[in-house]
Amino acid sequence: MTGGPRHVAVVGAGPSGLTCALMLARQGRRVTVFERFSEARPVGAGFMLQPTGLAVLDRLGLTDAVAGFAQPIDHIFGREARRGRVVLDVRYSDLKNPRQALGVHRAALFHVLHGACLDAGVAFETGREMVAADRGVLTDATGRQTPAFDLVVDASGARSRIAGVAPRPLAYGALWATVPWPGPPFDETALQQVYRGAAKMVGVLPVGAAPHVPGRLATFFWSLKEADHYAWRVAGLEPWKAEVRALWPETGPVLDALTDPDQLTFARYGHHTLAQPFRDRLAIIGDAAHSTSPQLGQGVNMGLLDAFALAEWLEREPGVTWALEGYARQRRRHLRLYQALSLGFTPFYQADGALLPWVRDHVLGKAARLPGAPRLLAATVSGVLLAPRPRD
Repeated sequence: MTGGPRHVAVVGAGPSGLTCALMLARQGRRVTVFERFSEARPVGAGFMLQPTGLAVLDRLGLTDAVAGFAQPIDHIFGREARRGRVVLDVRYSDLKNPRQALGVHRAALFHVLHGACLDAGVAFETGREMVAADRGVLTDATGRQTPAFDLVVDASGARSRIAGVAPRPLAYGALWATVPWPGPPFDETALQQVYRGAAKMVGVLPVGAAPHVPGRLATFFWSLKEADHYAWRVAGLEPWKAEVRALWPETGPVLDALTDPDQLTFARYGHHTLAQPFRDRLAIIGDAAHSTSPQLGQGVNMGLLDAFALAEWLEREPGVTWALEGYARQRRRHLRLYQALSLGFTPFYQADGALLPWVRDHVLGKAARLPGAPRLLAATVSGVLLAPRPRD
């Protein structure tokens, strides 16, 4: 360790928090992770590790370990339900530097990162929900305080009480579930989606395997308004299953695996971007600093880039304030671009009305086939536009 904070607290044991804790511990710092659950564990279903996130794992030497669980993804494919028109076809082979994404279950990424943190000597304190940070001192929900840390990293998620922001709620969220991989006719190398307008969307993502779970898995998701969630539970699964089958008949085997509403988790989405993701002895990363809908699939990947940038600047600059300013400056353009893109694209896939889905299906779909458009679309979805790549 060349200088800077010697004892660091990381709040939150999600991908961003664990990645940051691991990098800082490997720099020779003493790192303690605080987690609100009674044990550190993953929350959520599967997602896509884009080339940006994979570049961070490359630097950590963990890509092969994660890939051993994951499923390589070659393309993202979407069609509208009524006429079967293809409205989204993104291929990672169109990138200037082609690289597949990985469909991965959160439990698999957690397993690899958590194990690496333990190997690096990271300490964990569980069952403590941190609600405030002031000059390196953390306060939990019971009012108990910690000794002062040289730096606190808030990676506690979109509704962080430490960051003190309330994301602007988005009308639509989604139901998510982990199911056994259904096999053909589903494409094991693709995220597949079917739309009816922008009010109905169903998707299946292959995510490979999860630790201690037999067989290969998929993540299934269904777009749903938060205001309609209660009515969905009251109505029971069968009317909903009939609606999904009518939209996409091939999902029958997936739906057969869902026998209890509690198998599906409802995710609420909100949008916010902190103008300054740091304060005195406090750095804010991941969804605590910026959250949005998952339409561009950047959430975890953005958090990994945050963690890398913060750790890199802390190693480069001996002064904590200079390092935090450098971290914020390095991430600013990339975050602003993707926050704007996510906010702009979301209504084309999750919204009421007929105009925006008509534009998506009849204009954007055709525009995506123009010369140069496939590469630009692949770069956008991969997260590489304006992305600061981790250096070797």
